[in-house]
This record gives sequence, C-alpha cells and structure tokens, in this order.
Amino acid sequence: MNKKPCIAMVPSPGLSHLIPQVEFAKQLLQHHNEFIVTFIIPTLSPLTPSMQQVLNNLPPNIDFILLPQVKNIQQSHDPAAQMKLIVKHSIPFLQQEVKSLISKTNLVSLIFSIFSTDAYEVAKQFNLSSYLFYASGAVPTSFYLTLLNLDDSISSEIEFLESAYETVNVPGSIVPYHIKDIPDPLLCERSSLEYKSFLDVCQKFSLVDGVIINTFNDLEPEVIRLLQEKEKPCFYPVGPLHRNESNCEDNINSMCLRWLENQPPSSVLYVCFGSGGTVSHEQLNELAFGLELSGKKFLWVVRVPSKVVSSAYFVGEKDDPLDYLPSGFLERTKENGLVVPSWAPQVEILGHGSIGGFLSHCGWGSTLESVVNGVPMIAWPLFAEQRMNAKLLTDELKVAVRPKIDDESGIVKREEVANCVKRIMEGDESLEIQKRIKELSVGAAVATSENGSSKKALSSLASRLQNF
Repeated sequence: MNKKPCIAMVPSPGLSHLIPQVEFAKQLLQHHNEFIVTFIIPTLSPLTPSMQQVLNNLPPNIDFILLPQVKNIQQSHDPAAQMKLIVKHSIPFLQQEVKSLISKTNLVSLIFSIFSTDAYEVAKQFNLSSYLFYASGAVPTSFYLTLLNLDDSISSEIEFLESAYETVNVPGSIVPYHIKDIPDPLLCERSSLEYKSFLDVCQKFSLVDGVIINTFNDLEPEVIRLLQEKEKPCFYPVGPLHRNESNCEDNINSMCLRWLENQPPSSVLYVCFGSGGTVSHEQLNELAFGLELSGKKFLWVVRVPSKVVSSAYFVGEKDDPLDYLPSGFLERTKENGLVVPSWAPQVEILGHGSIGGFLSHCGWGSTLESVVNGVPMIAWPLFAEQRMNAKLLTDELKVAVRPKIDDESGIVKREEVANCVKRIMEGDESLEIQKRIKELSVGAAVATSENGSSKKALSSLASRLQNF
C-alpha cells in the first residue's frame, strides 16, 4: 500500500508566523486529504501557552516536532534577524528530523516560512521540492523580487534612493512607495546582521519551486497578475488565511465579549499592536489621552511600553502594563472603555457587531482579519513590512487613515489620535471607508468559495506537490 505524500512545514519562530502556516495546512488538508503534514518547529525557549494551545489543537492528520532550543545566539533588536539566527542554528536538528521522516513517510516537500529560508538547503540535500510560505501580501513580495533584479547593486540602489529622497515603484502597484516605507533591515549597514539576513531572504525567492502568499485577487489584483506571469517561481495566492477562533484564556475572552455585548452596534474602536508590538511610554500616554479626547468607546490591549517597537515579540511581560497608563485614566474612561493587559481574543472581537474600527500595527494577519470582517482601520505601522501594508491600506485601497507624526517630538499627539478615531467612526469619510472595506470583505469570501481564485490556486499547488 502506497503511503500518503508527506509535507514538512518549517515555520519561523513566533506565534504570528505559526498561526497562518497552521491555517494553510488545515485548508490544504481539508480540500486535499491525500496529504499528511508534519510541522518541524525551531525554538529558542519553551513554548508559550498560546503556541502550545495551537499545537495541541491540531487535527489528526497534522503532527508536529519541536527542535531542541538553540543556545548562545547573537542578540538582535530586529525580529527578522533574530528569527533567521534561530533557524540557522537549528539546521543540524532539522536535517536529522527530515532524514527520520524520509525513513518513515513518503516525504515530498519542505514548505518553510519567510525567515526559515535556511531550510532550502535541507530540501536540496534530500531532493525535496521547496516552497516559500510568505504570510504577508503581494506588494512586499513584488518589491523583494524587484531588489533581486538589481543583483549585486541592491545596497547601492538603496543608498541612492535614500540620499535622493526618491520613491520605489512596486510593479503592479498604482501608488509609489517612499524609501521610508521599505523594511528597516534594507536600510542598515551592508555588514550588519540585519541587512545580510534580509538579503538572504530576498535571494531565496528566486530559488524555490514556488511561493505561497496569503492574499487574494480583489485585494492586490494587478500585483498578483504580474507575479503569476513570471516563469519561476510559481506564485500561489491562497488567502485570506486567518483563524476562526483566538487562542486566549477563557476569562479574558468572556470579559471582552461580555463588555462588547453591552455596547451599541459599530460603536467601539479596537486598539491592538499585534503579538509583539510596543510603543514608547510617551507615545502610550498620548495614545491614552487621544482615546479619551475622542469621546468614542474603545477596547484597548495595552503592553508595557518600550523604546524598541518589537520588544514584546520574544520576551514575555513581567510588569503590569496598566501601571504605565496616565494617572486617573482608567477611572475617567471606565464608562467608555475597556483596557486589557497584553492579550485579547482578537478574532472574536473583530467579528463582533459592536466594533466600528481597528487601530492596528498593520501586521498582515491583523490586516486580513480586519478586511474579512469589514472593519475600517487606523494604520499605525511599527516595523517589518508594516509600513508597506499601511501604504496599501491608506493610499491604494483607501480603507484606512494614518495618523501624522509630530515633526518635533517624533510621536503621534493626542489631538491627532482623536482626529483619526473620528475620521473612521463618524462623518462622510467614514461612510466611504466602510463601503470600500465591506466590498473587500465580500471579495475575500468569494476568493475562498468553492470555485474562487484562492481555492483554484490551492488546487494547483496540491497538484504540483503530489506530482513532484
């Protein structure tokens, strides 16, 4: 009896990278049960409760293997470089597990996340097909491929753009992207860990058999069309891939949803900077005063402030975030707001009828969850490709507004926060934004329907995986 083809998936470290790849695996197996999937997971430290819960709830045809925790790696404030290092140091362990899987199963392919690209060499070593799973959209994908076309002149081109204050044209996009919109690592010194790590990621796009992207045709139609015209690699827009439920403590879940049940329809602004985003203490105060000044209802997930915008990505919080809020803020806003420390059931919150807006860091997972639920956004990007996502949302799709940063202080002032809240929650501009994002929500549903473009892309990928 022939064994089912097995696919090994290597996610980048971190919950926000694990979740979309798990959702992709579920979708693949739901429609193509001729496969089995095993996750091989690089680790730096013990799993967080949230990650453990995701893995414990995997369906029977998805297994997982935890690689040994890596030790003594060079520290970096850049999450991408840190994740790349974790995976790089895990490669010997990955080789062992892949060899073991080959002896037990009909292993045909390695599918790895954007910062797990060192796994490509393992795929080559064992003659497996290789696919890059990019949990973000088509615009940054197209931009990375544009950089590849510059070959060895990547850094000099970036330096020129920066010095000339020029814009970057992304093939298929109708708006130009400014040099300040591109991911930070590409603006670092050529010798830096951050730059080298990101450059390696860009180069892998041209080597793999295919690239799986978490987007759909109505969201980025022209960019996707141009990507799919390329001979190699093949591109598979299979999104939106998103969770149906949050991995959250029941008491927090119940508290948030109970509070929302008592609010009028479309009256609440949800405020959250993703699974690892943080702002400075000064910015935290201005955000708090701005929410208060707006007079609108809000549900705010607060984290301990930090000058490093990604500080909560790998390190848990020891202090109580609520201790950092302005004096008297919680008492003054208790009728209008609910403040939750560190974590909240985002999927259920964005799907609730009381939500009328989302102040978001523009991580792609949060962006898709907002689009799927038809929730207008305030775009507040922090790091990675989030500024490119924000540009897409505000200037091209026009489903979000973006607060202006004060030139002197470098932060968003309270008056600007209040103004942005009102822009998406009331008035004619708000109605136009709501109309556009509801149309995208319908497009997302059509793409993932039985004969939708994303389902067809998934079937095309499954056929290639099976016939390798």
